[in-house]
Amino acid sequence: MPLLAELASLNPDLHTRAFWDYCAKRELRFQRCQGCGRFRSPPMPGCRHCGDARSEWVRVAGRARVFSHTTVHHPAIPQIGSDVPYSVVVLEFDDAPGARLISNALDTPPERVRIDQELELVWDEPAAGVVLPRFRPVR
Repeated sequence: MPLLAELASLNPDLHTRAFWDYCAKRELRFQRCQGCGRFRSPPMPGCRHCGDARSEWVRVAGRARVFSHTTVHHPAIPQIGSDVPYSVVVLEFDDAPGARLISNALDTPPERVRIDQELELVWDEPAAGVVLPRFRPVR
C-alpha cells in the first residue's frame, strides 16, 4: 500500500522515538523489561507486569504471524482512495513474545490474509526519512 509522500510523517514521542530511530536504520527492535524480561509494544515508560522502568531494545528477525487483521475498504482521507482495499494486521513475533505490532500486509490480496499466516519484514520508505516496517507473505 503506497502512501502519498506528502502524507507520510512520523511524530514520535519520548517513548516511541527509539523505535522509529531503529526503523530508520532498518532494524526492527522491541523494548524488553530488564526487570522481568518481558517484551512490550508499544513502548512504555515502565513495565506493566513488574513496574521496572529499566528497558533495553532487542532486535528481532522480522518474521511474524498474523494475530488479527482487517481490510480497509473506505479511505480515512481522500488522498489514499486509490490504495483501498488494503490489509491492516496485528502481528506477533516468536523472538519477542508479548510484543505486537500493527502494520500492513503487502503483496497479497486482503481476502487471502489469514490468522497465523507467516509474514516477513520489508522496509517501506514512502518519504525521505520515513521508514516503515511492513510485511509480506514468506517467500
